Amino acid sequence: VELVESGGGLVQAGGSLRLSCAASGRTFGTDTVGWFRQAPGKEREFVATITWPGGTVDYVESLKGRFTISRDNAKSMVYLQMNSLKPEDTAIYYCAKDPLPERRCRVVRCFGSWGQGTQVTVSS
Repeated sequence: VELVESGGGLVQAGGSLRLSCAASGRTFGTDTVGWFRQAPGKEREFVATITWPGGTVDYVESLKGRFTISRDNAKSMVYLQMNSLKPEDTAIYYCAKDPLPERRCRVVRCFGSWGQGTQVTVSS
């Protein structure tokens, strides 16, 4: 099941965006869902994860307090609310699933079903 991201766009510094991640036509099952981002010329990096069904969350420390991950199991959607955006948040944002949530993984190789990503551009 490939995931589909949406909600990206161009925003001024200090603004907000909410990204959405959908499991195209199906559900996430019991997988943990994660958000990653990749800036130009940089490696894809971990942003946040959320487990099923209880919604235990994990964030990269540098984004705590500005970004919030959540999920709506009834709608099979996962969201990333991004506030107080900075130019350095500019990147393509991806969601993906980890089928082994007990490992509490933060690295790309643990995740699959990657979507095409959604571009977030923050202007100064």
